[in-house]
Amino acid sequence: MAANGIGAGSNAETIAILHPGDMGAAVGARLRDKRLRVLWSSAGRSRETRERAALAGLEDAGTLVAALRASTIALSICPPHAALAMAREVAAAKYRGVYVDANAVSPMTKREIERMLAAAGTKFVDGAIIGPPPPAEGAGARLYLSGRGAWRLARVLGSGSLSAVALEAPVGAAAALKVCFAAWNKNAIALMADILALAALEDVEAPLMQEWRRRMPDALTSIERVPSSARRAWRWVAEMEENAATFESAGLPAGASRAAAEAYRRLAAFRGAGEPPPLAEIVAALGARREAKGKRREAAGAKSKAPGRKREARGTKRTASARRR
Repeated sequence: MAANGIGAGSNAETIAILHPGDMGAAVGARLRDKRLRVLWSSAGRSRETRERAALAGLEDAGTLVAALRASTIALSICPPHAALAMAREVAAAKYRGVYVDANAVSPMTKREIERMLAAAGTKFVDGAIIGPPPPAEGAGARLYLSGRGAWRLARVLGSGSLSAVALEAPVGAAAALKVCFAAWNKNAIALMADILALAALEDVEAPLMQEWRRRMPDALTSIERVPSSARRAWRWVAEMEENAATFESAGLPAGASRAAAEAYRRLAAFRGAGEPPPLAEIVAALGARREAKGKRREAAGAKSKAPGRKREARGTKRTASARRR
């Protein structure tokens, strides 16, 4: 059956999830709760992904082309660095449904994807997910949508703990909202990790904690987020680079997001860790250079000895002068 876009009613929709990571699988499960048919493609995917999809009750279409052919909506939820490649595959398949890019990339990247898909005859809606994977019960994520068709799509995709919110704005607005949110949220986590690394290097952890308890108790709460975030750092490198590009395109300073991207790049080795790593391991991974501290101390010591050497030199000169007399 050839897909032809959003149908008249939400129960008529078939949705392809590209691809069911932690977030994608949870979103797919909430759509299944709404009695929608939800597909995914297992070709080339890992055992962990297969297990997540099965647990979420997603239907395996086998290949990406088969999933697209049977779906009216394709929902892309993948690591930011893979967003463009995913869109290219969909464009190559000449998909005729609605493609929702819900990845954490810049407004510029979203517009590039829109142009690419338009040339292939694919409808496009900008999406952005803020919040944790939506659970079966309780508070979950919000899916923001912008662009033509966002209002109808929000009615289809909103389900239980997954709220769908349509913005009265063009493609790029949902992405910009995500950039602004993450610029505070994820930059702050990276900055805290860097601060802890520097404090450990300079042996000022104890007085720093004392000052935070006395003046900024909220900072202590932020520390707790660093270990759990380290396991997702690999995914946030490209997101922070996209954030930086967004600020730069607006003529704004982008250094904070660039620094966050570098911090997360250094923590990428914690990907797949079963438990949040101890803070000491995170500090070590950030690469605070104790050898640099040692060199600074040596330089400071040499400088402090320099006056003594100068006095010795002056004394030698005086002795030689006296002998000549």
